[in-house]
Amino acid sequence: MAEKNGIVASVIETVKTIVYALLIAGVFRTLFFQPFWIPSGSMKDTLLIGDFLFVNKMAYGYSYASCPSILIPALGVDIGADDFCGMFEDSDDRLFGSDPERGDVVVFRHPVTGRDFIKRLIGLPGERIQVVDGQLFINDEAVPQVEAGIFSEIMEPQGSGRQRPQCFNGAVGDGAECIKQKFVETLPGGISHDILNIGNRALDNTGVFTVPEDHFFFMGDNRDNSTDSRVAQVAGGVGFVPRKDIVGRADRVIFSSAGRSMLAFWTWRGDRFFEKVE
Repeated sequence: MAEKNGIVASVIETVKTIVYALLIAGVFRTLFFQPFWIPSGSMKDTLLIGDFLFVNKMAYGYSYASCPSILIPALGVDIGADDFCGMFEDSDDRLFGSDPERGDVVVFRHPVTGRDFIKRLIGLPGERIQVVDGQLFINDEAVPQVEAGIFSEIMEPQGSGRQRPQCFNGAVGDGAECIKQKFVETLPGGISHDILNIGNRALDNTGVFTVPEDHFFFMGDNRDNSTDSRVAQVAGGVGFVPRKDIVGRADRVIFSSAGRSMLAFWTWRGDRFFEKVE
């Protein structure tokens, strides 16, 4: 009997340890940092498919979107921040809140689907945003772009989604060089970052977007391969992103793998470990 009681006590202690560990991890993820894998090429060459980073949730304060979301398709797990903190979703206030700055690379919840997105902040509340022949205009002023050579990669399936890149040099076969034009864009305020060009695409010319109060306008650095604020939510895009849907700021790549799994060590990109996101 004593042995049986000892086993039961051991099991209880193990369960308690697991529960405490999960609670601590949940609090840490909610208040401080959230892990994020880059699933697509929309932010090349700033972020590559397979980059792993921690999102700094302290940067802009907290809203319902700061609560963790858990997506594990293989196990059928799809828990959103609104499942944990939906009672706060209608509030526009952010605890200890501050607005992101133009040029920040920001993770936010898609206003319709609730999926986490990562893009660069381009337009602030009240501003007018337009793209004409691939040139970004903010408040009717052209944002300077300077040619910076090419971005080159191998045509092959990338990441767990096995996506193939799009190329400025047209359709190329697997193993061939896929190139994109690269420019350095300097936003108002002096933040400079790379952008990529694949060719003449529909989103190279847009109407004028006037950013509403308490909303922001985001774009991907891989301009011709990004679903962002240039596409309305009703058309499957991001549209204007409310302040309450902002999760945090991407500051640094922690780890990077070009393969389907982080366990495939021969695909690790060691030169990207701990690289600052700019």
